Formats: sequence, structure tokens, C-alpha cells
Amino acid sequence: MPTKKKPQVTAAPARRRELLETAAEVFAEQGYNATTVRKIADHAGMLAGSLYYHFDSKESMLEEILRTFLDELWGGYDSVLDAELGPRETLEALVTESFREIDRHRAAVAIYQKESKQLLAQERFAFLAESQRKFEKAWLSTLERGVAAQVFRADLDVRLTYRFVRDTVWVAASWYRPGGQHSPEEIARQYLSMVLDGIAVRTLHHSGG
Repeated sequence: MPTKKKPQVTAAPARRRELLETAAEVFAEQGYNATTVRKIADHAGMLAGSLYYHFDSKESMLEEILRTFLDELWGGYDSVLDAELGPRETLEALVTESFREIDRHRAAVAIYQKESKQLLAQERFAFLAESQRKFEKAWLSTLERGVAAQVFRADLDVRLTYRFVRDTVWVAASWYRPGGQHSPEEIARQYLSMVLDGIAVRTLHHSGG
């Protein structure tokens, strides 16, 4: 008997992950409200009743999709923040980590962008607001450290810069396709060169006299 149980234990998480990936793609493409359990089941090639064997509702599927994405995002972000790098290096690492997450969880990022405002009204998605506050604090404190250390311009509006960088990075989920021409690290490098040329201190302007 024990030998029969083992394959189920290993197969179930993989199947569950597969179903969540399918659900994430459907939610991202059709919108959460327009998506039914039957639609997800159709895309997964199974009956709606069989899907209920794995998940009790589309809400629980969405919650798991978003929690998985945010847990992984914060795993990466916390590693960056704990490394106590300089402000510029921290910003570079956060941007790179963000693109890696878009690469791994493109559909979840798209759902988060489209649906989070509406979802925040529901108690079970309160964790989204907590993540947003933590996210904002991490970015603003990095930018503030950079201004204080004279690595970023003294006249920088840190809140506006935060919004600009945040929106510029995360909107990439709308066009990015994993396995495309550029790796997430390469895209991050290109974005950073554009952003940092605009906010880094220019040291050569006032030489001579």
C-alpha cells in the first residue's frame, strides 16, 4: 500500500501547478470577472467538476496564483534588501529581480495590474495591500538613500520617480514573452541605462571654470 501512495503525492503538486498556470493565462486574457470555472476547465482539457476536486472556487485559484507570485517576488526583493548594497546597486538589483519575476509569472503580473484595485475590497485579498505598502517603502527608501548619498540628483522627486520606474518596469508584462529575443537580465540592463542616465548625478558638468 505505501508504494501506491507515493506517485500521487509527487504528481498532485505538479498537476496543481499546471492547472494554476492555465487559470492564470485565462484570467490574464479574459479578465477575472468574465472567467468561469468551466472556462478554466475547458482550457485545461477537463470537466468543471474535476477542477473542483483540486480547488473549491475560482477565488481560491486566484489567491494561490497571486500569493505564489508575491512570495517569490519578496524572496528575491528581501535578498536584495538584506545585502545592504549601495542605493544605485540596490535599484539595479530590484529592477533586475522584477524582470525575472515577469519572466517567471507574466500572467500573474498582468492579473495583479488589472485586477488588484478591485480585489483590494475583498478581505481574502488584503495581503495585496500589505505587499503594496512594503513594495512602495522598499523603492522609496532606496531612492531617498540615493539622494542623501548624492548618487541620485538632489532635485529628484522620489515619489514621482518611484511611480515612473514601477510603471515602466511592470507594464512590460503586457508585451514580454518568456523565451523571446532578450533575457530578463538584458531587458533590465537596457531599462536601467535609460532610467539611470536620467537620474544619476552628473559629475563632469562643472569641471574647469
